[in-house]
Amino acid sequence: MDKGIENLISSRKSLKISLEKSKALGLFLEKAEPRLDEINQRLPSLEATVRPIRAQKEALDAVGGHINRAVVPAAAVLKVFDAIHGLEKSLSDPQSDLPGYLKVLKRLEEALRFLGENCGMAIQWLDDIVEYLEDHKVADDRYILKLKQALEYVRELQRHEEKGRLDGGLLEAALDRLENEFRRLLVENSVPLPMSCPSSLGEQPCITPSPLPVAVIHKLQAILGRLIANSRLEKCISIYIEVRSSNVRASLQALNLDYLEISVSEFNDVQSIDGDIAQWGKHLEFAVKHLFEAEYKLCNDVFERIGLDVWMGCFAKIAAQAGILAFLQFGKTVTESKKDPIKLLKLLDIFASLNKLRLDFNRLFGGTACAEIQNLTRELIKRVIEGACEIFWELLRQVELQRETPPPSDGSVPRLVSFVTDYSNRLLGDDYKPLLSQVLVIEQSWKHKKFQERFLIGELLNLIKAIELNLEAWSKAYEDAVLSRLFLMNNHWHLYKHLKGTKLGSLLGDSWLREHEQYKEYYSAIYLRESWGKLPALLSREGLILFSGGRATARDLVKKRLKAFNEAFDEMYKKQSSWVVSEKDLREKTCQLIVQAIVPVYRSYMQNYGPLVEQDSSASKYAKYTTQALEKMLNTLFQPKPVKYGSFKVRQPSGKFNSGVTDQYHSSPTVTTP
Repeated sequence: MDKGIENLISSRKSLKISLEKSKALGLFLEKAEPRLDEINQRLPSLEATVRPIRAQKEALDAVGGHINRAVVPAAAVLKVFDAIHGLEKSLSDPQSDLPGYLKVLKRLEEALRFLGENCGMAIQWLDDIVEYLEDHKVADDRYILKLKQALEYVRELQRHEEKGRLDGGLLEAALDRLENEFRRLLVENSVPLPMSCPSSLGEQPCITPSPLPVAVIHKLQAILGRLIANSRLEKCISIYIEVRSSNVRASLQALNLDYLEISVSEFNDVQSIDGDIAQWGKHLEFAVKHLFEAEYKLCNDVFERIGLDVWMGCFAKIAAQAGILAFLQFGKTVTESKKDPIKLLKLLDIFASLNKLRLDFNRLFGGTACAEIQNLTRELIKRVIEGACEIFWELLRQVELQRETPPPSDGSVPRLVSFVTDYSNRLLGDDYKPLLSQVLVIEQSWKHKKFQERFLIGELLNLIKAIELNLEAWSKAYEDAVLSRLFLMNNHWHLYKHLKGTKLGSLLGDSWLREHEQYKEYYSAIYLRESWGKLPALLSREGLILFSGGRATARDLVKKRLKAFNEAFDEMYKKQSSWVVSEKDLREKTCQLIVQAIVPVYRSYMQNYGPLVEQDSSASKYAKYTTQALEKMLNTLFQPKPVKYGSFKVRQPSGKFNSGVTDQYHSSPTVTTP
């Protein structure tokens, strides 16, 4: 019984202990429930993480080597990638240390080249290990799929935006800064040429010896090397052309080249832009020999390592944008203007300028890159030669056509005569004869003909002969015979005076010159005899010396003769006051002859018979002029009218002609082209 009680007590104790443990376990489970819920939520990801280790031990042992072979190149790529971004601080400012900047940039390029060459290999290695995991069931399908998606994304980036994604755009930004430095060096060292005396360019142009310092050229070449290595040559050339062509234009602005923009419709004839044509030659020579020559050399210096085609193309664009085309277009515009003999001289001036620069043009613009400049130059030269020859060979016909026009109403030298004599001498002068001969030689060669100098000489001599025929025809057109004599006197003297001692006069010969001098004397004598020479006879003394009828009768006779003299003098003076003797020496000589023919006779007559009428209440009616007044009036005869220089009209070979007086003195002659 005691034993049973002991067992009961023992059981009771055990139950009590178990109950306490159950209570403690319950409390523990109650506290552990949140942690179990958290573990339960993490179980799927943990399961995915530990799932590969569910593979067989042999597969897990073999995959380690494969993973190492894939991870090592990938780790090397990542290491280089990190190094690339470490270079970013060193690629901030090329201006402060260009050599250092270029050195770091080259390292960046090499690193990117390494990435470019090895990224693909690393991706392939990673792709191989994924394939191995899949084939050997080391991981489940979802895990393999995620790996494949990640690799495909990396492969796509490499395929389309390799450098931009690998370096985060660092290389492009560094190259942009280098381009900006290229531009800065050009802009800050491109200074327009100083010209203290732009009006005397042909004599002493004031220019700088070198467009850019040598040190700057070396920097530009160094920058070009890196930019070309990154396929940015075209951008560099674009910057270079923009800056340098702008600099050349700025240099030319001091010359005031607005006239280059003139159109054919903006001027009537070449005389209106005569000064512009003269300036054009000087400005073109300055631009070619100094500005474009300097740019040609500089292009060669900067781009010489790249190749002839590159730097010649660069120079061609600079020349075109800076203004050479405008110079050529101006010359072309002149060739398109209306035909006029003066235009021949201007065309020869243009030809002289182009011919003077022929070797420079061939050297500077001879490459294929300058094809547009070559074509425009050839076209301009062709137009100049054809236009000059056309005018020259038509001169004789134009002179002959003028024969039908009326002569000057004042008996002066026609514009045609004065123009042709001066014009012919200019064409035979040292300035124009070589040019005209060269132009004619070229023109004849185009026609497969041989030019001889006698053609030029003969044509100019024919002009003078045509002038002689014109004078003969014009002299017959005057209704007043006295005016006709004055006209012939004027023109024969003009031919003699303006051709004596000239090359054209030498070709015509001394006998020809003497002949015209004699004609002048002949017509002068006839003119004087038929006009003023008739007046002294009106002051006849007949009947006064032997007159015995008394003082009143003598006075009436003197009055009658003085009245007749005064009326004849007034009429003749009034008529001849509008006549002109063009040459000053001939005018003074003619006036002197008239004075000698009239004044002494008048003075003597008035001294002897003037007192008979001077006391009369109407004395002023008969003693109208004093000797001094008469002499002064006669010495003011034949004064020329102010006339602007011009050419003769170019006429068509058919149709009616307009009045001649206006034509002879038109300051800006109208030109009619066939």
